[in-house]
Amino acid sequence: VHPPTLCFRLFCTLQTLMSEKVTQMMEWASKRSVIRLNGDKFRRFVKAPPRNFSVIIMFTALQPQRQCAVCRQADEEFMVLANSWRYSSAFTNKVFFASVDFDEGSDVFQMLGMNSAPTFLHFPPKGKLRKSDTYELQVRGFAAEQLARWVADRTDVQIRVIRPPNYAGPLLLGFLLAVIGGLAYLRRHNLEFLFNRNVWAFSALCFVLIMISGQMWNHIRGPPYAHKNPNTGEISYIHGSSQAQFVAETHIILFFNAAVTMGMVLLCEAATSNLDTGKRKMMCVTGIGLLMLFFSWLLSIFRKKYQGYPYSFLMR
Repeated sequence: VHPPTLCFRLFCTLQTLMSEKVTQMMEWASKRSVIRLNGDKFRRFVKAPPRNFSVIIMFTALQPQRQCAVCRQADEEFMVLANSWRYSSAFTNKVFFASVDFDEGSDVFQMLGMNSAPTFLHFPPKGKLRKSDTYELQVRGFAAEQLARWVADRTDVQIRVIRPPNYAGPLLLGFLLAVIGGLAYLRRHNLEFLFNRNVWAFSALCFVLIMISGQMWNHIRGPPYAHKNPNTGEISYIHGSSQAQFVAETHIILFFNAAVTMGMVLLCEAATSNLDTGKRKMMCVTGIGLLMLFFSWLLSIFRKKYQGYPYSFLMR
């Protein structure tokens, strides 16, 4: 056989194999936006050449015995992204979304040296994995919009995330307006509470505490509630990086800031109220205790997240 003929036959074989891969992936994608892969399918359709398409894979552990709440949350966002791509007019066979569950493909986890879930990887059509092919989950969170930006960076495929309609927000707003309207109607002859500065001060204080605790960051980035170490089972509620946070962390910060604020309010009331001396002393001591204790905890969390910060108070 002449070398040119041999090369041509090899080329035809590779093209046929690639065409079969694409056809099979398209068939699976038509049935399910996120293709479920086990060890054999992963090696055949992702690792083994040839391949002219990218595969975005979520490595997860969704079985109940794994108790991975973060995996379920990430799976929902990943499904939103995959459905947005699958049912868009721009859908092509250039990118496919897939998942590998630990209980169905533990050999894949071992092959890649992976010991945590969820993890998102991009497998390009050619070449080896780069550092940027691993999604920075702890920094960017697992919101579908953030994943879509990462996919666009790695594949040049722009995905417009379309979420299912959520009526909880409008219903809650309508209920709140109805309650406010009902209260205003019942007290239509006495609306002095609308001009009560304590009511407005408390409302403004609640809004400020919610905002400075990081709730808006959570809404944008969609971080996990907490992190469970798969090796030790230890649960972390405070993120170790200054570039990210957990939802539980914002709740802790909100409570600590509220306690510090309460301490300041008690100190102000102790200095200006007309109560007897004993009660004012009690308010003063309680206010100082709240202020010192919870400010010390806040500073301790700050030191943990910003390595090298030199100052501390009461506790390190």
